[in-house]
Amino acid sequence: MNGATSPSASPQHGLTDRLARWAKGLSGKADDDEGGAEDQRPRAGSAANREVTRRRRLYEEIGDFLFAHDLDLTPINFSVALDYLTGANIGVEKAIKAVLMERGKITNGWIESVAASQNPDEVTPDSLATMLDKVEENLTQFTGLMHESRNSAKDYGAALQEQAKGLAEGGDAEPVLARLVGLTRSMVEKTRLVETQLRENQKQTQALKSSLENARRAAEHDHLTGLPNRRAFEGVLREEVKLAQDNGETLSVAFCDIDHFKHVNDTHGHETGDRVLKFVAGLLAKVSNDHCHVARHGGEEFVMLFRGKTAAETCEAVDAVREDLANRSLVNRTNGERMERVSFSAGVANVLAYDDPRAALKAADRALYLAKEHGRNRVYLAAEAD
Repeated sequence: MNGATSPSASPQHGLTDRLARWAKGLSGKADDDEGGAEDQRPRAGSAANREVTRRRRLYEEIGDFLFAHDLDLTPINFSVALDYLTGANIGVEKAIKAVLMERGKITNGWIESVAASQNPDEVTPDSLATMLDKVEENLTQFTGLMHESRNSAKDYGAALQEQAKGLAEGGDAEPVLARLVGLTRSMVEKTRLVETQLRENQKQTQALKSSLENARRAAEHDHLTGLPNRRAFEGVLREEVKLAQDNGETLSVAFCDIDHFKHVNDTHGHETGDRVLKFVAGLLAKVSNDHCHVARHGGEEFVMLFRGKTAAETCEAVDAVREDLANRSLVNRTNGERMERVSFSAGVANVLAYDDPRAALKAADRALYLAKEHGRNRVYLAAEAD
């Protein structure tokens, strides 16, 4: 191992309009309908002014990127350009760099395909909104049933008290008793109706709860390998950083990328490629536990997070999995042919050696690419001074 480094009626339409207005304002001039924005500009040299300048420069860079590649002013294109220029999404940054080196130009269709492939099981806002609306409807029904039940009980109590007065006054008891029986029957029927409606409401709520849990799982898990996806990993990373800092523990991250995976797909087909992905995911998942988290970061790349292990110890753990995979003889199940050796390269970094966890991820990613450049099938440790 070597050293190295709130939904609206038409949110899409509204966001697109805002992007269009932003594009028109790249020159820095305020629109006429901004209501005196020009007069409210922060003083020169202030922190607010520097922030405005920084954001304006970023917007100009995004605009230059979109216009240079003749990309439409859509939310997804804006988001991808932002992720690429700020380095907020390592996967997007690497994918765009690869396309620029190969073809030199990004297209609308390519961005859409990347977005679809990175989140194939993403739950749409519409589906979540529908489920949440149903939950709200059930809660409203439940509140109404409780209100109706209380009112019925109150009315029954008042009527019962009124009839009891008649008995106390010594009048004819038979009509009073008949009315009491009638009131009781009516109350029993209403109670049964409320119970039936509550049971149905409970069934619907349980079904919705299950749907929401499935939706959350779909949004946070990779459909092919069953591992958590990048979105889930980012949440785990935040939690693990806090735990490590609070407990005074070490925390290391590793990026693992299958070597020559495109060749596997081209030679043996995507179905075999999918099986290779699942097989590698299974090997990596074997080492996972409460202190080790494994996720599919996208494509043929996996990420591992080790709490309680130093970066050097993490290199050893990852290298053991790499050696296990490299020594296996895999067979193409479709035709029975023996496949070329399947291996992966990896880069490891000490998360707490960097001010920002994202910087540690980038360091591990750089170490991974150095491992690729130096022959593949190896694990490199990022230099903390990088």
